[in-house]
Amino acid sequence: MNVMEINGVKAVIAYDPEINKFRGEFVGLNGGADFYATDIEGLRKEGELSLKVFLEMCVEEGVSPYKKVSGRFNLRLPQDLHNEAVTLAKASGKSVNAWVADVIRQAAGIPAH
Repeated sequence: MNVMEINGVKAVIAYDPEINKFRGEFVGLNGGADFYATDIEGLRKEGELSLKVFLEMCVEEGVSPYKKVSGRFNLRLPQDLHNEAVTLAKASGKSVNAWVADVIRQAAGIPAH
């Protein structure tokens, strides 16, 4: 996965061929904070600086730096895929919601609780 964790905050990393640099973008923040570098060491250093500046600005402006999520999302699937999800959930003795949560947890490498 193209994810880097910097000071407890995850960032998605991608290569931008137009500028010949890696770009990191923090996720879960209540605003934009991205950073660029040509190598991983530089990317981590720039990420730390970008995050520090972002967090300082949040303190100055009195806003929460992190997005709040409800834990709910709507998912639209083609009918055949929805039917498969229902079948697999039922076969595992779970609701579709619990089954989808488990699939996402497994894909993210998060242990079941």
